[in-house]
Amino acid sequence: MSAQAPAAPLARVRGLVKAHGEPPGRTEVLRGIDLELAAGSFVCVMGPSGSGKSTLLHLISGLDEPSAGTIELDGQDLAELSLGARTLLRRRAVGYVFQFFNLLPNLTVRENVELPLAIAGARAPETDAAVPRLLERFGIAARAHAFPHQLSGGEMQRTSIARALAGAQPLLLCDEPTGNLAQQAGLEVMRALREVCDNDGRTVLLVTHNPRDATFADEVRFLVDGRIADTVLQKPLKIEHLHEALARLAI
Repeated sequence: MSAQAPAAPLARVRGLVKAHGEPPGRTEVLRGIDLELAAGSFVCVMGPSGSGKSTLLHLISGLDEPSAGTIELDGQDLAELSLGARTLLRRRAVGYVFQFFNLLPNLTVRENVELPLAIAGARAPETDAAVPRLLERFGIAARAHAFPHQLSGGEMQRTSIARALAGAQPLLLCDEPTGNLAQQAGLEVMRALREVCDNDGRTVLLVTHNPRDATFADEVRFLVDGRIADTVLQKPLKIEHLHEALARLAI
């Protein structure tokens, strides 16, 4: 009996380059990135501010186009898709958790979480069943009718995670999700993201400069001078090992 072939990665980038401007003033933000995200994995990419972490997320999701290299998302080469097809793929495959929450200020917590379902054309019975479960799961059910300005930072970020999960996208892209939170709220958010991976089978790609957040991942890679360094740390991850790697790489 032949061995079963390994599953294709949910996302894969090869030789990824992103540059701005033209020679001689051309600046390369990313310079030949190779990265794979296995389905159900939690991968962290660490790097300092301005190292291109957010750019990497924008490229993987198809929000931006690379200067060179290939990006495959859920088995599809983004370069082969039209703008409209990339938008549909992103809507189906990718959820986002941002540092600045990006909640719509004129919508309540419940309405923000319902939004991806509404965009996907879900009917009221489906949203009436799914949304209360998400609000309860992330401890914001009592705040369902509150507006973003009435929430704490932790409540806003948990709302953002619930919204990202509402559409059942397999890939969750997280851009410094605890950057604006107090320590305890940040820990609650990271525990929620770990749970999303372990219990829901979602793939999580976290970009951060925070070693504590990185310890929640299965694997940590390092973005240095526009490239992914050869250093790879895998779970169980200890914060002192992350500090040692950051010092060694001068990040």
